Formats: sequence, C-alpha cells, structure tokens
Amino acid sequence: MNNLNVIYEDNHIIVVEKPYNIPSQEDSSKDIDMINIIKNYLKEKYQKKGNVYLGLIHRLDRPVGGLMVFAKTSKAASRLSSEVRNNEFHKTYLAVVNGKTKEKEKLIDYISKDNKTFSSYIDNENGKESILEYETLYYDKKEDVSLIKVNLITGRHHQIRLQMSNINHPLIGDQRYGKEDKKQIMLYAYKIRFVHPTKKEVMTFELLPKWDIIKEVNL
Repeated sequence: MNNLNVIYEDNHIIVVEKPYNIPSQEDSSKDIDMINIIKNYLKEKYQKKGNVYLGLIHRLDRPVGGLMVFAKTSKAASRLSSEVRNNEFHKTYLAVVNGKTKEKEKLIDYISKDNKTFSSYIDNENGKESILEYETLYYDKKEDVSLIKVNLITGRHHQIRLQMSNINHPLIGDQRYGKEDKKQIMLYAYKIRFVHPTKKEVMTFELLPKWDIIKEVNL
C-alpha cells in the first residue's frame, strides 16, 4: 500500500487516514498494518536505514476508517499517551445506524471484554464505565437509517458499536453487533483534537468519509 494519505507531518507526529479493513497494528492475520505502512513510508521518504521509531497512540478497529496520529519520537509518544489516559485526547466519529435515533442522547453503560471471542458485552456488575454522546445529523426516511455524530468520552473496546446496538440502533455493516448485511461498516473517526507534544498548541484535524448520506448535511 503506497498511497498513504498523510494529513499532517512534522518532526514529532504524523497524522494519517486509516483505510477501512486495515489493522492499526500487527495482529494474528499478519496482514499489512498501519504501523508497518507508515514505517515503510518514513524509511523511503527520509532514506533511513535500519529500524524506524513509530509510537502507536490510539487504535481504530480493523473494519473502521478515519484519522489517526502516530508519534515519531518516544517523547511525543509519552506525552500523547498521557493525554489519552487523562481523557484530553478527543475523537469524534460519524456513523450510520439502523432506525431513527433521538435528536441527542448520552449513553452510560458498563462494558467488559471477552478475550476469547474478541467481543465486548454489557456487564453492569464488573464492567468499566463507558460514556458517549451522540447527536443526529440526518434521518433518511426511505432507508430508515440515521447519520449520527458521536463524541467518545471513554475509549472502550468496540464501545460505539456495542452501545448503539444495545439501544437497538446497530451500525450499518457491523457484522459483530448488528445485522449480517455484508456491507462495509459505516463508522469513521472524522475528527481528532489533541495538544501537540512539543509545541503545546491545540491541533484539530478533520476528514469526512466518502458516504452519499454526508451530502445531506453541512459539517
């Protein structure tokens, strides 16, 4: 994969678009992943010999597309990871879900992960608190689907997919928590905001998915 979409790059960070169905990091499939794609890009661009440092700051599920930031130095990785831990790193998603959603809603659930099935589930006794807020941008009456904007307050495994499915609005194309419709999952991390690890400036990046339904709204 040579057509890496680089949104921003400096000496400390690189912001890229993760395409659908590519792992954020190497997994058991051994398919090409974002870490190795970017390392190869940096090696080629700067003609570096040997290993290239690249820090993984956050992940996107394999089927999901959208913006990711990676650290090019260990100092940047440490500072950005600290932002993630302290909920100072903000990710906003767009999703298309089944049915007509409420105008706005805040969802609070308790989620646990099953490491055997790699699925998450609602677990009110032992799960971790999981919070998201969404607002409905557009409802397509003909298709009976809603375009929503999701502000992820906590970053749990499969959180958006599970929480939306739990209120009977599963994501279009979600093979795990939704209907088996064999479509590409319609979940995209379209906006990220964080403090630059060395400049200390707030940086915001946006990129819209190429969905027809997006044309119905002004974002």
